[in-house]
Amino acid sequence: MIQFINQFSDDEKFTYDKRIALLRERKIRQTEEKAKNGGADEDDYGLIEQDEYKFKLKPNHPNGSIYGYKAWTENYCRLLSEHPIYCDPLDAFVGKGFLFLERQRPPQYKWNPDYPYDDLKKIFEKYSIISGIDNCHHFTPDVQIGLNLGWGGILAKLKEQRALHDSSHYEFYDSEIAVVESVIAFINRAAKIIEELAEKENNICLKENLKNMAKVNYKVASSAPETFREAVQWLCWFSMLSRTYNRGSAGGQLESMLDPFYEKDVKNGILTDDEAVFYLACMFLQDSRYFQLGGPDEDGNDMTTHLSYLALAAADKINIACNLTVRLHDKTNEDFFRKSVEYLFKNKQGWPRYSSDNALVNGFMKCGYTKKLARRRVAAGCHWMCIPGMEYTMNDTVKINLAKVFEVSYEQMMTSNGEKSTDELFKIFKEHLKIAVDATGNGIMHHLKYQTKSQPELILNLFQHGLIEKGVNITDGGACFYNMCVDGSGIAVAADSFSALEQRVEREKRISYDELYTHIKNNYEDEDGEYIRQLMYHSERYCGGNTLGDTWAVKISRLYTELVRDLCRQHVGINFIPGFFSWSNTILLGKAVGATPNGRKAKEPINHGANPNGGFRGDGAVSAMCNGIASIQPGYGNTAPVQLELDPQTANDKEGVDKMCSMIKSILSTGNTLLNINIIDKNKILEAHKNPFKYPDLVVRVTGFTAYFAMLSEEFRQLVVDRVTAVNGD
Repeated sequence: MIQFINQFSDDEKFTYDKRIALLRERKIRQTEEKAKNGGADEDDYGLIEQDEYKFKLKPNHPNGSIYGYKAWTENYCRLLSEHPIYCDPLDAFVGKGFLFLERQRPPQYKWNPDYPYDDLKKIFEKYSIISGIDNCHHFTPDVQIGLNLGWGGILAKLKEQRALHDSSHYEFYDSEIAVVESVIAFINRAAKIIEELAEKENNICLKENLKNMAKVNYKVASSAPETFREAVQWLCWFSMLSRTYNRGSAGGQLESMLDPFYEKDVKNGILTDDEAVFYLACMFLQDSRYFQLGGPDEDGNDMTTHLSYLALAAADKINIACNLTVRLHDKTNEDFFRKSVEYLFKNKQGWPRYSSDNALVNGFMKCGYTKKLARRRVAAGCHWMCIPGMEYTMNDTVKINLAKVFEVSYEQMMTSNGEKSTDELFKIFKEHLKIAVDATGNGIMHHLKYQTKSQPELILNLFQHGLIEKGVNITDGGACFYNMCVDGSGIAVAADSFSALEQRVEREKRISYDELYTHIKNNYEDEDGEYIRQLMYHSERYCGGNTLGDTWAVKISRLYTELVRDLCRQHVGINFIPGFFSWSNTILLGKAVGATPNGRKAKEPINHGANPNGGFRGDGAVSAMCNGIASIQPGYGNTAPVQLELDPQTANDKEGVDKMCSMIKSILSTGNTLLNINIIDKNKILEAHKNPFKYPDLVVRVTGFTAYFAMLSEEFRQLVVDRVTAVNGD
């Protein structure tokens, strides 16, 4: 048992706001502890840093790792039987985790070695491809299944279906049944411990809270939730349980999940708005899950409700790393949209972000889906779009490094005896990009074929439509649709390099191909190297506004999109959907690439997502950048996000908020799909970079996720600082 010792008098009273403030203080202290122990360049996940419990993996392979149904089931069930319960009497809920089972494996032995892909590995290494093989989850479950059935109902359904299938499906059913039985036992154990804590608690208010908490947990251990508090507690457990297994779980459309419980409780007189806000704040505190607010239902009607406003108010009160997406469409509730922008500028914590329904829906329909199905896709991850419980997507796990593909192509041209020109280079680039894309498609198919033998989806399998009835892991045909996300990264490096060559070498003849190649091989550190680097660096850039860089970016995007979509022809029955995104891999992917013709030095980070390289325009023209990113959108329903870094004074009054609302709409009306906004004071982030613990509650939108700045590595903090403070050149 892990709990806080509260130093409160027996009769001290607690308002909801007081409890939120105290919980937030604890969260910040816990964040400092995690940061001092190494931090992480990723989501916060709500994990608790503690020394009381350490889990020892029981491998089923000589290499020390675990593979297949049996090993994953045994280890996960044992983990749940041992896992301490973290309980804060100030909180409304329990459900904090300490670790991810998937990360207990030896990192070099994640994939089952019985199913090698050595030939593909050579190609992945050559082009610096993150293949997605063995990457778990990254698709969206439909937690409504759990809210409707409860764990007990899911267990009954598994047993019922097992009886209807032959022995070839028993491994699936027996594993899932064992997991759900362990989940129920775990939550019952938590309820019993909380009940015991209530008996020991002397403060009257906290004692009553613990009693109610225990009652709620006994209920949700096996029964379907009936009240708003029970539903939120169920969601908290689902998040912790899926995270603990393999870092899984995305959120979904918050209103559709929780509004029925809210309306019912309000009607019955057992829930006030203050209570609802407190419960939502506690849920946001529990985990940085992704939730979508607003947007259309499948018939195009706006989904905004009173609960949507309460969710914004709750996020405002807790004011921590939060991942809320507001989806804009033709019938958006204007008052709600404006309110969300006000919170964006009030808190300056990178939330919410905004997605474009029109661009996403129209794009997904080009993949062969109806508008109704397309509208059911929700923003549920860093840049994920997914129909809850219906798609398997591998969102954000596949990255093709276009900068590396360019480098390989450029090296081939320069070391051959053939023609040296951008036309010739693009022909070579096309050949190498096709090899890279085709290998990535084959890698995805290898993953689908053997993932069950490596890491089955024991938690998220339970929240897919029709999968329990099929009795197979989701990668074995269990999903309704297979829409595989294939992201390109480093497009700005490639486009700016083509542009620099065309402008400085071919048009202006300021330097020859061979002379430039010598400087590049010397990393611009030879005689006149810096002068040449600056010359190339200040050529026409992607997102500069009708530049050569913009032209090359569109050309690369269209080629990339065409090659990814061609995978659908090669692998019938699978939809391959292109996007542009790098997640937090900008540093990693950059280290694989030497100096490039755009003035970038060896091993420097590639550009962030679909954004331009830093210092692309001295005037910081937002319209030019956003138009440039809009022009490279692949247009098939996946995103190429816009990342904006804005000054805090941009919208500090009514007129400013009005202008920001117009700007957001304008950006998303031109074909852009997803908009992330950072509003950070330049001086503050510079101070925080020198001493991260001066502002331990400073949150930045790193990429698709928000994170505590102090939690980021020094290298990644520098990357964020460079983005925020960039004004002109280098």
